[in-house]
Amino acid sequence: MCSDGHVRWGVFGAAGVVFVVRFPDGPRVMLQKRSQFAHEGGTWSCAGGALDEGEAPLDGALREASEEVGAIPDGYRVLGQTVFAPAVDWAYTTYVVEVPGEFGSSINFETDAVAWDTPDEVEQRPLHAGFAAAWPDLRRIIDDAVDGDAGS
Repeated sequence: MCSDGHVRWGVFGAAGVVFVVRFPDGPRVMLQKRSQFAHEGGTWSCAGGALDEGEAPLDGALREASEEVGAIPDGYRVLGQTVFAPAVDWAYTTYVVEVPGEFGSSINFETDAVAWDTPDEVEQRPLHAGFAAAWPDLRRIIDDAVDGDAGS
């Protein structure tokens, strides 16, 4: 139970990660289809979950992702983050992390599937409500990184 009266997953908060790979025709992002055992099962979101006590949000997001979709490739780069903090004692931090290539599969009961979609394709999927709310800010981070590097 959080200070705003809502029950949320993760006593110490939670975090997730949107992985991005650049292709010549534009970026692709990893989405995870949540299993029926997870909150809002059947919807698409990013890998993530509850933080451990004292765990930094980025460390927790990467740990959770590796538990749900597999080992994260070396050479990743954090492009940005968004924070949803509806209560003084709870927050969900979502990181946008560029990786050198596609990876991932369903490796535990929380994940039914993994897909690599264009940003426009993401918007056509049935999204987890929290992820859908964060998506405009996450997409802006992705677009700014791609556009910013194109001018380099």
